[in-house]
Amino acid sequence: MRIRYPLATVAPYGPDDKTVTKLAVGIIPSEESGECSALKRWGGTKVASDEKVAKEMFSFMWQHGVKTVGTAPAILGCPHEEGEDFPTGEDCPFCPFWKGKQGSGTSDERWKAMGSLRIEPLRSSYKFWLP
Repeated sequence: MRIRYPLATVAPYGPDDKTVTKLAVGIIPSEESGECSALKRWGGTKVASDEKVAKEMFSFMWQHGVKTVGTAPAILGCPHEEGEDFPTGEDCPFCPFWKGKQGSGTSDERWKAMGSLRIEPLRSSYKFWLP
């Protein structure tokens, strides 16, 4: 599928590689910019299956004129913020599962093994995220 901009990226985070407790949606307005112009996060133990969260994500994307959505194929890391909740370049002290597997101090090998983004157009339904 051809990527059309604005592009939304959906990134899941959690305390391990099986449990989503945070979703982050970033808006990239154009290929040239390459950087997020808007970012919004949702959290909770059932965030990945919460219909209200899915509606809010869809609304956020719709408000920013999103044409394409790229969703990460796996949980990217812990829900805590490097540089905010723990020092940049260090492991998160709250999520032992991710020790040495995330953050600015890790290699790009983890990302290569993860697979491709799921790319799809933003449809007129918010249910694209729900399982």
